[in-house]
Amino acid sequence: MPGLIHQADGSAAAAQGALARAQQAWQESMLRQVNDLRDGLRLREPAKLARRAAGRFDGQALWIAYWGTDLRLDWPALEVTRSGQPASVFDTAMLLYYLTTASGAPRADRWVGYRDLPGGNFYERAFQGYSGDRMAKAFGNCPDEFEAAARALGGMSLPALAEHAFAFQPLPRISLAGLLWPGDDEFPARASVLFDAAACEYMTIDGLALLGGGLAGRLIARRTSGTLASKDDS
Repeated sequence: MPGLIHQADGSAAAAQGALARAQQAWQESMLRQVNDLRDGLRLREPAKLARRAAGRFDGQALWIAYWGTDLRLDWPALEVTRSGQPASVFDTAMLLYYLTTASGAPRADRWVGYRDLPGGNFYERAFQGYSGDRMAKAFGNCPDEFEAAARALGGMSLPALAEHAFAFQPLPRISLAGLLWPGDDEFPARASVLFDAAACEYMTIDGLALLGGGLAGRLIARRTSGTLASKDDS
């Protein structure tokens, strides 16, 4: 399906390198499993699903916030719409995986790297390449632009983690953090994406990788588009 593997960044721009390979692999998995996910969810109680996922059920549809926008999942069809328009297959699959995985566990309130998540160690190097390394390249010499982009995306400052650090919530019970250490004459710029340690209670490990890579892409998009004051993800 055209455009599916380009949705992690919230746009139709083509991904490249490690991110493109990760998206391609997950696309193939999604297309095989999305109908099975729907079938499995239909056997469960929608109000309980909503409680576990920190969404809401109005008797006809589940509502879940995704990158700051409420998405509607009709029940029992589980077709996903955004402001009345069909959501992408990528976003649909992300919500179905989120609902399927959601355990209702509380936040751990402890930040960990991708390698510290169950199953994350093997892919940590690739993940760093399309998340933290992208942010360091884009913002390493301009931390003020990183902060402006983070605030435009709805980020909340985390000064306890780093001078330039922000928390984000792409889904109601999944928290990410973006950290930047600007470069200087002695050391190159560094950046990383961290996760609340309970994130694995709500998403598969490859889905979390795409959310982390998507965070980097959304921040960079706000810098390159010249719309740092906007929170619009379209």
